[in-house]
Amino acid sequence: MKKNKDITLNADTDYYDDELFQPAFLDQDFLLDSECRPLRLQMELLKPEVYLSKAGVHSTVMVIGSARIAEPAKVEQELAELKKNHPNDKTAIKIAENKLHYSHYYHEAEKLAFLVTQYRGKGDIDRLHIVTGGGPSYMEAANRGAQRAGGPSVALGVSLPHERGPNRYITPELTFKFHYFAMRKMHFLIRAKAMAVFPGGFGTLDELLETLTLMQTEKMERFPILIFARSFWEKLIDFNWLVETGVIAASDLKLFQYVETAEEAWQAIVDFYKL
Repeated sequence: MKKNKDITLNADTDYYDDELFQPAFLDQDFLLDSECRPLRLQMELLKPEVYLSKAGVHSTVMVIGSARIAEPAKVEQELAELKKNHPNDKTAIKIAENKLHYSHYYHEAEKLAFLVTQYRGKGDIDRLHIVTGGGPSYMEAANRGAQRAGGPSVALGVSLPHERGPNRYITPELTFKFHYFAMRKMHFLIRAKAMAVFPGGFGTLDELLETLTLMQTEKMERFPILIFARSFWEKLIDFNWLVETGVIAASDLKLFQYVETAEEAWQAIVDFYKL
C-alpha cells in the first residue's frame, strides 16, 4: 500500500491536510491500491445489480460479436476506397471483402433485437431486454434494434486502450463501464435467457467458450446459444474434430445451434421457453 504523507499539525491553527483527512470511500489513492481490489470487484458486481434491479431488468438476451465489422454500406464504401486508392494492397482488399461478406449479419442483429424488445409475455419471462458490450458493429446493431422497437437496452462496456465510448443507440441509464472482464462477463450471464453470437475475434471467443464451459460443467442452467454465420464458425472451430478426438462429448454439440436469420433465432428462443 502507498505510504500516506505525514500529517503536520500546527498547535496554533490545528492545521491539517484536507486530502488525507477524508472518509475512506472518498480516498481515491486508497481505493485504487492493490489491497482494495476485492472492494473494487465487489463494487463492479454491485453497481449494475442495483441499477438493473431498480429498472426491472431481470431477463436478457446477449448479443456478442466483433466490434470491427460495420454495417454493409460502410464496409462497401471502405472496400471501394481501398480498390481506388490502394489497388495493389491485396491483403487489405481481401480483408475488406471478407468483412463485407459477413456485414449483412448487422441487419440480422438489429432485427433480432427488435423482435426481442417487442416481446411481452406472462409468467417468469414477461419481458426480455437486449444486452451488448455497447460497442460498434453487431453490438451497435442490437442496441439500435431495441431502440427502434421503443424499448431500453443494456450496455456493458469495458475499459480498453482504443475505446471510443458506447454507440449512439445505448440507453444511458442502463450503460455501465467495467475495468474487470470477469465482472463484466458475470453480468452478461446472470440474467441471460439466450445468447446470440455473431462473427468475432478473441473477445467473442472468450465469451462463447466460457459460456459453453459453464454449461458443459453444469455450473449454470442451459439456455439457447444461437451462433450466426455457420460458414465463419465452422472454419474457425472444428467442433466435430473435438468430438472425434475425444476431448468433448457428442452431446456437447447440443449446447448450441447455428442460425442464419433473426427470425430463426427468435423462434429457437420461443420454442425453448414455450413463449
